Amino acid sequence: MALTREERAQFLAEPHVAALAIDAGAGRAPLTVPIWYQYESDGTVWIMTGLHTRKNELISAAGRFTLMVDRLEPTIRYVSVEGPVVDTVPATLEQLREISARYLPADKVDGYVATAWKEHGEQVVIRMRPERWLSSDLGTV
Repeated sequence: MALTREERAQFLAEPHVAALAIDAGAGRAPLTVPIWYQYESDGTVWIMTGLHTRKNELISAAGRFTLMVDRLEPTIRYVSVEGPVVDTVPATLEQLREISARYLPADKVDGYVATAWKEHGEQVVIRMRPERWLSSDLGTV
């Protein structure tokens, strides 16, 4: 059964790891990798990745990407969003802390942020405005 708009928003606001899918060009399957994401109250989602990564290069070329977020318990539920990139900006330390706090235990955030900021190289935040939604709750299967 498809989720309502409110159920999709609530689900995406939870800290699930997403599968990022990007067109990888002629003769290639989409690049699909796990990624942290942030969901904003206006429906925009954003991800953070290295400036010089294949992910960023492919997203820049395609101008859009898909995130698929799922869970297995207490029921199998997923939301997939696809849409255009609306903004790409240099990442800030505050954004790194925000997304890290979403996924890591509170006592691990400072250490991770310090290491990531120092060692991961230049990062960018890429915002996407969902245009197409696919969602379902498969109930107790």
